[in-house]
Amino acid sequence: MNYMTEGSELFLVDTNILVYASEKDESSKVQKAKELVNKCWKGETLLAVSSQNLGEFVFVTTRKGKLDLEQAKTFAGFIADFNGFKKIWYNANTVLSAIDIAKEHKTSFWDSLLAATMRENGIFNIYTENVNDFRMPWIKAVNPLKKSI
Repeated sequence: MNYMTEGSELFLVDTNILVYASEKDESSKVQKAKELVNKCWKGETLLAVSSQNLGEFVFVTTRKGKLDLEQAKTFAGFIADFNGFKKIWYNANTVLSAIDIAKEHKTSFWDSLLAATMRENGIFNIYTENVNDFRMPWIKAVNPLKKSI
């Protein structure tokens, strides 16, 4: 079954891109992630983010000492409050769907949950550094850190 819809260009931003966008160093990855997210802040593009991404963002940035809880809350809050990011959520049925996806595609549960959430919300594109984690046939995974965006 083909879940792609003609002209569907909305991309979900994976957690790793959000983490890079919050960092202060000047590496190429950080600059490209910031460029992508800034296009959304400027209203040049609409991006999607899931509640799972925001939770993972807070966990990763605070666990690795990149941000303290208040800084992570501020960054996640900007995204949560900004209409330029389409917010998507999952529910109990999404969790069950994710289990089936994980078994069928031999992917991690968390990546499968994100894929199931995307599918349920009609989003079939993702910006991620980990394109191999999203081998589901209905997802187009693009690494924006490798090329000019």
